[in-house]
Amino acid sequence: MNGDIKINPENISIVLNRPRFPENIGAAARAMHNMGLSRLMVVDPENYDIEKIMRLATHESGAIVNRIKIYDDLESAVASMNYVIGTTARLGGERQSIQKPADLAQRLISISSNNNVAIIFGPEDRGLTNEEIRFCHVLINIPTAKFSSINLAQSVMIVCYEIFKANRKTRSTFSPRLASRHELDGMYDQLKDILVRIDYILDENPDYWMNKLRHFFSRLPLRAREVSIIRGICRQVNWYGKKCYLDGKKKNPPDPALGISNIKTPDDES
Repeated sequence: MNGDIKINPENISIVLNRPRFPENIGAAARAMHNMGLSRLMVVDPENYDIEKIMRLATHESGAIVNRIKIYDDLESAVASMNYVIGTTARLGGERQSIQKPADLAQRLISISSNNNVAIIFGPEDRGLTNEEIRFCHVLINIPTAKFSSINLAQSVMIVCYEIFKANRKTRSTFSPRLASRHELDGMYDQLKDILVRIDYILDENPDYWMNKLRHFFSRLPLRAREVSIIRGICRQVNWYGKKCYLDGKKKNPPDPALGISNIKTPDDES
């Protein structure tokens, strides 16, 4: 059903991952307030000085500062999120699928209506690591003329502005609830385990191939029900592998015509 959409700011969180300077936390809060967002999460800050934070946040955005949620690690911060965006200044390597903030903002309008969205900004000196971007469905990059690195608070302002701008002119489209980060990580762990066990990927460097699968699934964000289907397939592959092993030990090979063993309930013997 189409109609004018007004984004629910409670469904979009700005995540500052390991920020070094409290002034940037305050300036980010002020930028969010200007653009109508209110959820700020801070992960393992180097110096959480509330006086310095408030000095840059100013009185108007003090409410955002007072509601900041602080986490020890990024995985915990995004565990309940359905759609995770990472920001990056570096390109290439594992950072192949990159979008511009304006393009992504158009998609976020519909996605955020039924899903919790997190936008992650890395520390000022080095940004997000390759390990950290694996939590992300997609990456965005802010194009620049020369020097690629932009001040943390300025980056937050640019992204928040693009969301605000898209929200003013976009019409709604239905977007279902997507799988949470916690649900996806469980699926990826199960996939890695079963693919190693059936020798589809090598156990010496499974993350190399798993990253390719992560990129593939990120292009079509999965719903919780779809994650459940994939995990069910993994369980069935695991069950059948164990069944064939037990059948072999009992010298009861599968029937070639049926493709299954003559033992009907192998789980009773595992």
